[in-house]
Amino acid sequence: MIRLENLIKDFARVRAVDSLNLHVRRGEIFGFLGPNGAGKSTTIRLITGLLQPTYGRVVVGGFDLAEKPRHVKRLIGYVPDQPFLYERLSGREFVEFRAQLYMISRDACRASLGRLAEAFEMDGLLDEHIETYSQGARQKTAILAALVHDPELIILDEPLVGLDPRAARVFKDLLRARVRAGATVFFSTHLLPIAQELCDRLAIIDRGRLVALGAYGELSLLGEANLEAAYLRITQTPAQAG
Repeated sequence: MIRLENLIKDFARVRAVDSLNLHVRRGEIFGFLGPNGAGKSTTIRLITGLLQPTYGRVVVGGFDLAEKPRHVKRLIGYVPDQPFLYERLSGREFVEFRAQLYMISRDACRASLGRLAEAFEMDGLLDEHIETYSQGARQKTAILAALVHDPELIILDEPLVGLDPRAARVFKDLLRARVRAGATVFFSTHLLPIAQELCDRLAIIDRGRLVALGAYGELSLLGEANLEAAYLRITQTPAQAG
């Protein structure tokens, strides 16, 4: 579903993504892990077309992003790490506006939004202005807007921030259901127990480079007891290792 080929992104004197090659299979939940500043959010912005690569190629759903950006963006539902919401709109107006960008019919939007709002217990808030929302309600609204058009590829950058345990469980169950229906999830998080629980395969990047790739059982071949211990071992610096 996603193929990154020799992907490089430079900012002034900093190389945020360094010759990254990665293949995400259709129909899996793929975890994307790494320390702060490792290049995770930059990579996600390259996949979604919000940034242009310095060098390399991004292919999503068989489409080259540089050649078919509109085709790629129609496939994607994206929840960024800091979602931007139009605060003077109601939650319903915001989600319907986003649905229009994907040319979803009004009836299809209402049906999809109704199901999602019920699952996330947002029915009573949808017609209130977003400026009155709590952090959790704002995050739920961003999720509703990303999923309302039933995307083939769901890209998530720290999506559980602000969600209470019940909403987080609903969201994880919803992702599994979407994957069973054929969608693909690309999931970046610092919550390693969640990644261990949820993801079929995991990639770890450090300083823009891929340093580990595989299912949890494959990443734990260092003899560590859990993903957190394996992650810390994999991403330790030479000085720390010494």
